[in-house]
Amino acid sequence: MSTPKPKFDELWDYGKPAETEIVFRQILTEQTGLADEPYLTELETQIARCLSLQRRFDEAHSLLETLTTRPSVASGRGRMRYLLERGRTFNSSRNKAAALPLFSEAWEIGLASGEDTLAVDAGHMVAIAESPEAALEWNERALDLATRSEVPSARKWRKSLHNNLGWTYFAMGAFEQALDHFGKCRDVASEYGDAEAERIARWSIAKTYRLLGQVEEALAFQSSQLAELEEKGREGPYVYEEMAECLYALGRVAESAPFFKLAHEHLSQDPWLAEQEPDRISRLKELSLTGNV
Repeated sequence: MSTPKPKFDELWDYGKPAETEIVFRQILTEQTGLADEPYLTELETQIARCLSLQRRFDEAHSLLETLTTRPSVASGRGRMRYLLERGRTFNSSRNKAAALPLFSEAWEIGLASGEDTLAVDAGHMVAIAESPEAALEWNERALDLATRSEVPSARKWRKSLHNNLGWTYFAMGAFEQALDHFGKCRDVASEYGDAEAERIARWSIAKTYRLLGQVEEALAFQSSQLAELEEKGREGPYVYEEMAECLYALGRVAESAPFFKLAHEHLSQDPWLAEQEPDRISRLKELSLTGNV
């Protein structure tokens, strides 16, 4: 009787790609030679994803290239896994034009083959690579599939898709629509007992309240979040930032400065934010000094 192969999708820690890479490479070592080429190929696409999340893009592309001659990459799940990770690597290295057709092909294969979970993933990636206007349509398509699906892992995607729709509407200034989706994201997170996702959804709702001018309500939300984090001994860079913004908007400038300082200390260490939103980081630093003026 053969030993069941590890379900590597359940072993992912997206916040710790280096650690996840170690776990996956250990499984690869243990499984190599057991004559399950499709399993090994899918696993190696996930190792490539670990590399990409560490911004080791050349290594990710190199690994994916070695898979192109494998039989399992010609169609079905293996093809979808390959397309998704090649596309994600292009997208993360700011080459959306190269990523988009790969995600689109993965979506079409998923629809044709009934691979709902990977198809939803592909649809949500098309939305990320597309323009904001097209992103709405693609997120809605993916959400419709996730909602209609009878596959539990596909249905779980509703949480992320409502979150993505919320932020797309938020970026467009359509804050009421954003609130609706953040609320639905919170509800789905609660349905699955995902406390962290539920906390993030509540943070998103509070941030949207602030942009709608409901600053006192936003501050109350964020203060509650801060208390929860402190009780657990955890840092909360984005909560610090929102606490600071709320206090600053209410004219409580001196009170806001320590929170701006904490937010800057943590968020300036994020390579993605430093690269993508330098003005945001500079603003945090500038306003952290307001209490000394």
